Amino acid sequence: MPEAPAYYADGPEALIVSLAMRGDKSAFSELVRRRQPGVRNLFRRFSNSPELADDMAQRVFLKAWQRIRQLKHADRFGGWLKKIAVNEWIDYQRKHGGIATTELDDVQLEAPPVSTSEAIDLDAALAALPAPVRLCIVLSYHENLSHSEIAELTGIKLGTIKSHIRRGSELLRDLLKAYGGSV
Repeated sequence: MPEAPAYYADGPEALIVSLAMRGDKSAFSELVRRRQPGVRNLFRRFSNSPELADDMAQRVFLKAWQRIRQLKHADRFGGWLKKIAVNEWIDYQRKHGGIATTELDDVQLEAPPVSTSEAIDLDAALAALPAPVRLCIVLSYHENLSHSEIAELTGIKLGTIKSHIRRGSELLRDLLKAYGGSV
């Protein structure tokens, strides 16, 4: 992608998105520059792997470029991009056996054995969660999405999301108890 003109950096995102929707590769490069750190961080939280996060972010932006003309409202780019990212993650997990089903109501979450150093590391604690639970926790606490927004984004039933977040939060508290109740 070509480098965006310097004045794009100051432009409102909806304008830059509109230009990208018309095929302006420089405008899309600016959107990548603005949004890539957040998308990478989202995948890092999902996967606990910087390398996988980079690969997944690249996939998301490739799909976004291929589909940007399908975007109906330029001011909704952030949500649209997040939907692509979450769908990419769900697809990746399904292909690699991480999410066999989003319905885990009968699964008992138990803290896996971890060392003290891992127990006080949030990323390691998140990585200990089953993939669907981690997805809901990250979208709720990291992305500040409501339960309804998570349900719309992921296609997971609202009750299942609430259960995943409640039980996942309990497990995280157990894993992070070395902080002495400060979490």
